[in-house]
Amino acid sequence: MKIRIRVGSVDLDGELNDTPTARKVADILPFKGPFNTWGDEIYIEIPVEAQLDETAREEVELGHLGYWPTGKAFCIFFGPTPISSGGKIIPASAVNIIGKVLGDAARLRAVMNETEIVLEPA
Repeated sequence: MKIRIRVGSVDLDGELNDTPTARKVADILPFKGPFNTWGDEIYIEIPVEAQLDETAREEVELGHLGYWPTGKAFCIFFGPTPISSGGKIIPASAVNIIGKVLGDAARLRAVMNETEIVLEPA
């Protein structure tokens, strides 16, 4: 499923995988609200409950979309986090990989001072 991610003046297209967690996320769209940042990661608490699954990773790639069960959060990874090292992107703890950004996720660095993120079907 294609989605659109909007933060301030940045619009990004994304694609959700065909997994149970990704389908749960798709079912709540459209969704908007305030977000938090942690290094080069944006995350927003969403009304989805899921456990770690076979996609779970403790290291992610640039542009990965994740679901973080610990914080019930949708995550967008676009660079290092405070615990990253050696060029690796390390979440606070394992996340389910639910999709990816299509295009340059690093564009989100320009809008980290915004207050709201919009997630919607594309």
